[in-house]
Amino acid sequence: MANNAADASAAALAEMSVDLKTTPTITNLAVALYMLAMSIFPLWWSSFSETLGRRTIYIASFVLFVVFAVLSAVSVSIEMLIVMRVFTGGAAASVQAVGAGTIADIWEPAYRGRAMGIFYLGPLCGPLFAPIVGGGLAQGLGWRANMWFLVIYGGLILVLLVFCLPETLPRKHAALHAPAPTDNGEATLVRTPTRLSVATTTKKAGRHLKRFLIDPLAVLAYLRFMPIVITVYSAAIAFGSLFIMNISIQSSFSKPPYGYSEVIVGLMYFPPALGYVCASIAGGRWVDMIMAREAKKAGRYDENGKLVFLPEDRMKENMWLAATVYPAALIWFGWTIDKGVHWIVPGIANFFFGFGSMLVFGAVTTMLTEFMPKRSSSGVAVNNFIRNIFSCVGGVVTQPLIDVMGVGYLCTLIGLFSWVTGNLAILALKKWGPKWRVQMDAALKG
Repeated sequence: MANNAADASAAALAEMSVDLKTTPTITNLAVALYMLAMSIFPLWWSSFSETLGRRTIYIASFVLFVVFAVLSAVSVSIEMLIVMRVFTGGAAASVQAVGAGTIADIWEPAYRGRAMGIFYLGPLCGPLFAPIVGGGLAQGLGWRANMWFLVIYGGLILVLLVFCLPETLPRKHAALHAPAPTDNGEATLVRTPTRLSVATTTKKAGRHLKRFLIDPLAVLAYLRFMPIVITVYSAAIAFGSLFIMNISIQSSFSKPPYGYSEVIVGLMYFPPALGYVCASIAGGRWVDMIMAREAKKAGRYDENGKLVFLPEDRMKENMWLAATVYPAALIWFGWTIDKGVHWIVPGIANFFFGFGSMLVFGAVTTMLTEFMPKRSSSGVAVNNFIRNIFSCVGGVVTQPLIDVMGVGYLCTLIGLFSWVTGNLAILALKKWGPKWRVQMDAALKG
């Protein structure tokens, strides 16, 4: 849902700029700040979901999504649209963090990779269907039709959540406290002095404020652990690259020498999305096989004879391949589109970009749920926080950089940076990962 809402307007940015009398760079802020909201709000959604339950958060967030989507559809200025899109993104962001927690609630580590791959088909259907649907709606009915489509879509999802989704979070049953009985077995009520009552109420209010305002930010403290930092960075740099490529597609294919309509520009998002789908189906099973292989090789079995899996085992040859394929594909895409080569050539590059980046997203998300098994949603929220900040920055700077240096040089710069730092991250986790994980586990238990 969140990615659908982000990508539905991608093919209609030019029309938004004209209708709201602003520049394409300012219009891109509606998407960039949407992504920023998707980085911040999951910190609260994930924290609340660990106590209030997954289902409660899904329903509450989608009610808010529908409300703010309506307000986005009736926006009369670019300022109003940007603000409403920020709140829409914040509401929709619950699914990415809480959804991964739901998967961790249900699936055992041995099969979690393939389950997470299937789960990510949902978020990554945004780049597949949303630009196509959004382009068609924008061309036929105007850009506001995209927003009304999101209202209808969000409403349907809300109905399904209410009637079809059970609670998956295991409940902790606390003992109930009753008034102390007297000698004859009857309960007595104790009078509380006013000063003590005020102090108790104030402390309770303070605890509630801390729970709702401060505690959600506490998950960022996990970034002090190197395994979390490296894992999150691997996803963040790939996600930032993805966002740069998405804006480059819209910017380049809508101008000469291509000059495609909104619908055709939307279709240009199909190749990378096809790569996401292929990697989701094959990549999850592949990483589960790697996990089983590494556990057997190390002879890690529990007292019941089951294999013992370690999170860092998910970052093997699959990540080496992915960290090379998607940067190379980004460079390939950049120069072929910069030179006006037939669309099929950058389209093939985008397929490989989608395949490689999806291998990263699937492995990283699953690893985070395993590094922090008791707070799986919080781990994914930290990931969303960092990676969507990268995407927000990408959304703000991509178009100005394309105007200054061209799409070829920009994609080369980002591709080389992603390739070097991504492979260094994998190397560091391979060399020091086991030691870091032991230190992290000790610190969390202590």
